[in-house]
Amino acid sequence: MTESENILNTKTFPDFNFAEGELLLINKPYKWTSFDVVGKIRNSLKPLKLKVGHAGTLDPLATGLLILCTGKLTKQIDTFQAEEKEYTGTMILGASTPSFDMETVVDQEYPLDGITEEAIYAATAPFTGDIQQYPPAHSAVKVNGERLYVKARRGEETELRLRFVSVPCFEITRIALPEVDFRIVCSKGTYIRSLISDFGKHLNNGAYLSKLTRTRSGSFLLENAFEVTDLVSYLRNKRELANPTDPQS
Repeated sequence: MTESENILNTKTFPDFNFAEGELLLINKPYKWTSFDVVGKIRNSLKPLKLKVGHAGTLDPLATGLLILCTGKLTKQIDTFQAEEKEYTGTMILGASTPSFDMETVVDQEYPLDGITEEAIYAATAPFTGDIQQYPPAHSAVKVNGERLYVKARRGEETELRLRFVSVPCFEITRIALPEVDFRIVCSKGTYIRSLISDFGKHLNNGAYLSKLTRTRSGSFLLENAFEVTDLVSYLRNKRELANPTDPQS
């Protein structure tokens, strides 16, 4: 048995039909953009010329469930993207960053004296239910056709638009100051970074996001997702077996 055949037999994948349309659950790696994942899958499907898109961006520093659609199923991306999301993560209290996460360095520090566990648990209440928030200045939101993070990196200030989102659940799961772990269930369009920054301000302090994982989107779970490198290896080796003389294999 060749190495390629062995790889195919050690992984369990369904019998894909990418042209008709497949919904792929992917565990997005740390520091990969959502478009990096789309590009990897699209390239692994060559020479097929198929549409591949994702249903809901994850920031590069976030990990977890990314839904990809191929072929005819890309027409349903908006439907999947509109589904409720669930995240787990960690915030750092006592400091803030311009990007509200670890993409930028700490720009201000705050004392944690007087911040009790009771106050931390209670501070979730104003951010549960139907709330308003501003997107981070360092985000992929477009203003006049340009991403906000591009403007922010040039040092330009942009007037941000308030948005309405829903947060059915904001649960504190661990407190080990300055770290605080949480679980959040929210609607489409919710910026967890903004939520965490506002949470710190509510405590008259600072907070930024240090870790974030999307664990659910609608009824789809992270535990059922493929590792992107495993799926890409499977697709490339399957293509190689089918077309041993293909120069792209």
